[in-house]
Amino acid sequence: MELLAFGKTGWGDELFIATLMTIAVSITAMLIGFLFALIFTPLKLSKNKLFNVIGNSYTTVVRGVPELLVIYLLFFGGSGAVMFVASIFGYNEYIEINAFITGSFAIGIISGAYSTEVFRGAIQSIDKGQFEAAKVMGLSKFAQFYKIILPQTLRLAIPNLSNVWQITLKDTSLISVTGLVEIMRQSYIAAGSTRDPLFFYSFAAVLYLMLTFLSMKIINKLEAKYSRGY
Repeated sequence: MELLAFGKTGWGDELFIATLMTIAVSITAMLIGFLFALIFTPLKLSKNKLFNVIGNSYTTVVRGVPELLVIYLLFFGGSGAVMFVASIFGYNEYIEINAFITGSFAIGIISGAYSTEVFRGAIQSIDKGQFEAAKVMGLSKFAQFYKIILPQTLRLAIPNLSNVWQITLKDTSLISVTGLVEIMRQSYIAAGSTRDPLFFYSFAAVLYLMLTFLSMKIINKLEAKYSRGY
């Protein structure tokens, strides 16, 4: 256990900070994913064919390519795009995008594709009579969404969103390729320094399992809260 001590003699403090970084990236990516879902879910549900094609293209492409490829495209391609724009204004130095921003945004795009499908399915599962009753009551569209549609959507979506969260949490391990020091990156550094990869990669697995376990406890409470009366 000396390897996990805090201070100069062990790697405990580094792994603790790396765990916090993993949580920060996961939450940020999930929020970005919700933003994408907020944009693309109405497009997938729209009767307009163009909007429908845009929404379907997003979810199909993002879910159809490897997550690591999305990260590579944004990390390396993003830097190239920024440098190209900067060169137009006369700046020709190398520009590297922040690894936290790139990683969170890349995983957020992936999370958003799955969240979009979850919300689409949840909204389509709501009885059409709910929408008709809201119109008959004379509620505004905002009131219909906030008071009637949203609570039922959350109730139906939370069980599947827990799966999206698990995917997002595990996908943070892929952004170690950007140099961001999260659990996998720190475990790799520690394993290389001590030449004890079995110990540190096993401990990384324990950390991910702990985060997963705690996450499920929180999600189960949310599910119980939004399922009251059912």
